[in-house]
Amino acid sequence: MHLVSRTAQVQTFFCDLPAFRFRQIEEALFDVKKRSFSDVSTLPLVVRQKLDEKISWLVVHPAHILESVKKDTFKAIVKLSDDKRVETVLMRNARGQWTVCVSAQVGCAMACTFCATGKMGFSRNLTSDEIVDQYRLWRIFLHDHPEREGRISNIVFMGMGEPLANYDNVKEALRQILTYTDIGPTHITVSTVGLLPMLRTILEDQTWPPVRLAVSLHSADSETRKAMMPSSFDGFLDELAEWTNAYFLVFDSRRRHLTFEYVMLADINDTKEHAEKLIRFARRVGKARINLIPYNFTGSVYRDSSARQFDRFEEMLRSAGVNVTRRRTMGDDIAAACGQLIVVKKNSL
Repeated sequence: MHLVSRTAQVQTFFCDLPAFRFRQIEEALFDVKKRSFSDVSTLPLVVRQKLDEKISWLVVHPAHILESVKKDTFKAIVKLSDDKRVETVLMRNARGQWTVCVSAQVGCAMACTFCATGKMGFSRNLTSDEIVDQYRLWRIFLHDHPEREGRISNIVFMGMGEPLANYDNVKEALRQILTYTDIGPTHITVSTVGLLPMLRTILEDQTWPPVRLAVSLHSADSETRKAMMPSSFDGFLDELAEWTNAYFLVFDSRRRHLTFEYVMLADINDTKEHAEKLIRFARRVGKARINLIPYNFTGSVYRDSSARQFDRFEEMLRSAGVNVTRRRTMGDDIAAACGQLIVVKKNSL
């Protein structure tokens, strides 16, 4: 099944429309008070009618919405036009607003051994519409539930799939979000396992927006990382360090934030020796931040680090002058936490 974006469909059906009409159509999609093209009163009636007839207003449809016990996290299992399904998450953030976690692919080809999505395998890339509409879905959800106060202030591309393996669609989704919402580039984070060819492309792509990047590191020991992440290879850490230094030469480090993600696995990458290797790596890359992540996915051979070992590991990094943070676990009771996204059914809201 070949999926065509809304933009391409509009251009096909309305090739004679002036450019400002295309902008009106695109802008209207982000008006949460509008629920169909018929509501776009700035467009001629005949255009509205044809749009409603030919083009979907929303291309993702919630099959299930789950709510966490703490009521600070929601997960939607959404159905796509070809009946495939992905997951997207809405989380209350530390500022009392909301963060949306979007998926970029159906499944994932990276096969990281500690990640639930990796066990699904890869099905296909999401279109830019399917990515954007995950955000639009949650905008509608919050608008229709005013008791859940706050706006969507952040977006993270940390759902299902590898965003940089879907580079063009992710970039187009970012363009639309940055153009038609009040979310700035430093409030959007794109996560990657470290696809070096695409990371190098970003250095040369003047149209790539200045969003934050988060690289899944998970070990500064080459053999350990290869065992955890089949996409890794001999020499990866050296090449990543070189890329990081180039990144901060090309971009202003005050505006282009870079984070290395590190999921904590008991007796795998949380030992004193692993902390020392991570400290050495952090010193090589300088300005980046290390974000330690509690392990959430229980359907594997791995175990999460004990609280004592987690604290000890974090303190070693902090004492060595490493810029280190610790991610809060949210939504683990509805399998919405980091590493848990896989299409399964549970009791719905």
